[in-house]
Amino acid sequence: MFAAENGLKGDPRLEAISAAIRVVPNFPKKGIMFQDITTLLLDHKAFKHTIDIFVDRYKDMQISVVAGVEARGFLFGPSIALAIGAKFIPLRKPGKLPGKVISESYELEYGHDRLEMHVGAVEPRERVIIIDDLVATGGTLSAAMSLLESQGAEVVECACVIGLPEVKGQHKLKGKPLYVLVEPSGLEFC
Repeated sequence: MFAAENGLKGDPRLEAISAAIRVVPNFPKKGIMFQDITTLLLDHKAFKHTIDIFVDRYKDMQISVVAGVEARGFLFGPSIALAIGAKFIPLRKPGKLPGKVISESYELEYGHDRLEMHVGAVEPRERVIIIDDLVATGGTLSAAMSLLESQGAEVVECACVIGLPEVKGQHKLKGKPLYVLVEPSGLEFC
């Protein structure tokens, strides 16, 4: 669900977050309107609003793990984890983690990829939220859920800063709640 549909309609923080995200036409290829969150990170007030909204949502939900999807989930996840007293787990692309890992493959529009996590990073029954910058089809988030649930974790919700209009009204992803702050600008997204 979009934050504006869940009690934050008209909240000026959402407008500031949306305004801080730069749209880069034709990147990384022609026809794509890339949603660049680096400008959000440069705007300390909008970045703080982003973290604050997520923290307000999760602070009383007994979340013990915030899992961030590589790479942009790493920009938001640690701050949220620290603020709510949870640990942060990076979900990485293949070959980026030393030691024993477990993995989950998933399909993309243009092929397939895989997420990896350290063995033992999450314990059975730990309550987890998954954070990423953008949700398009939900494939990456679904893979992240499968990876964490394979280790006995309870995925409570997936959260993203930006959600495509196609996910508007979609309150669940693989049966789990999906929470999105803003809609992107432009016609096609990455």
